[in-house]
Amino acid sequence: MDPKKVVIVGGGFAGINLAQKLSRNKSFRIVLVDKNNYNFFPPLLYQVATGFLEASNISYPFRKFFQGKDNLRFCLGAFRQVFPNEKRIDTESGDIYYDYLVFATGTETNYFGMENVRKNAVPMKTVQDALALRNHILRLKEQATRESDPARRKRLLSIVVAGAGPTGVEVSGMLAEMHKSIFKRDYPELKKEEVQIYLVDALPVVLNPMSKKSQEETLAELRGLGIQVLLDHAVKDYDNGIVTFANGKTIETETLIWTSGVTATALPGLPAEVLGRGKRVQVDQYNRVKGFDDIFAIGDICIMDSDEGFPNGHPQLAQVAIQQGRNLAQNLRLWLEGRPPRPFRYKDKGTMAIIGVNKAVADLPGMHFKGFIAYFLWLVVHLFSLIRYRNRVKTFYNWMVAFFTRDQSLRFILDAKPEKPGL
Repeated sequence: MDPKKVVIVGGGFAGINLAQKLSRNKSFRIVLVDKNNYNFFPPLLYQVATGFLEASNISYPFRKFFQGKDNLRFCLGAFRQVFPNEKRIDTESGDIYYDYLVFATGTETNYFGMENVRKNAVPMKTVQDALALRNHILRLKEQATRESDPARRKRLLSIVVAGAGPTGVEVSGMLAEMHKSIFKRDYPELKKEEVQIYLVDALPVVLNPMSKKSQEETLAELRGLGIQVLLDHAVKDYDNGIVTFANGKTIETETLIWTSGVTATALPGLPAEVLGRGKRVQVDQYNRVKGFDDIFAIGDICIMDSDEGFPNGHPQLAQVAIQQGRNLAQNLRLWLEGRPPRPFRYKDKGTMAIIGVNKAVADLPGMHFKGFIAYFLWLVVHLFSLIRYRNRVKTFYNWMVAFFTRDQSLRFILDAKPEKPGL
């Protein structure tokens, strides 16, 4: 019997785990399609943005990862459309036919229809976003050292982080730590009181998915770092350097970091009726797209209501994506062998958030930790979640240097294109 061709669109947590598991079974030929030629680790993007990690620390090329896997191939190109009746997808690199198709495309930034925010804010979804934010922050610091107008300097040095989920908390906490220990040495021309970091959210709490205890402890730690936390503040607009809130208040700033929401990526070719809340694709207990036997969706892109513990769908977390990828790999093998598949049941391993050095919270099943213990657990979990040993070693080294010196040396302004041709 000829091997079944499995096409996976998206090489994030879900896609890479599915591909890795399936590659061990020669009954499948796997093609992974992605618009990037590398896998990256989104939970650590903010550390690239703040200069504590290199982009290569959290990224790894697909083709290098696939070396030695004879039944696994990579195709560079963005997905365009699926043609279910022809068992074909259209990509930037051409047509690809499949026996089984798996969407693992994840999410994209949700600006909630605010066009000025989309144009002017800095998102935190890709490696390019992280590098752009690092360039932006460092460039504004340099401008501020030359600015004599106090009001203008304050505007350059004020940073608004929209979204008090884990990413927003972590990036604002890291920026506050940097201002305390790094920027005051790098930029002696600037006064500490001129720097203002705002963490804003439309909800009345920080870290909404976590326990009340974690929320309260995090709020206290953030304010202890000098961060102005503004809850019940929904961003309404951002234009001409002014953030406007629904309650009428405003903040003048040249930096709005947008971590406030995500929406599922579009999948042209699938019928509109398969889309659920947040444009997530509705799937059954085996991650099959409803109405199809040969198309699946895993990770953040999908929503499943058949898991008894999560009737409203699973949280859009890395562990869900990893577990769904591995479960689907097992089920594809079981189907091929004529055996009954296993329904997906998410095993909740807890939620963590880091706030600053030695400052973190962790909600694990039946347990709660804060401070250094939670900080250490966060480091260990994220370190071993990196895809390859090389990434772990480099990341661990950079973290140790930063921990003991309260410093790092990756404060480079690196633009993608030179200002003048030939330079």
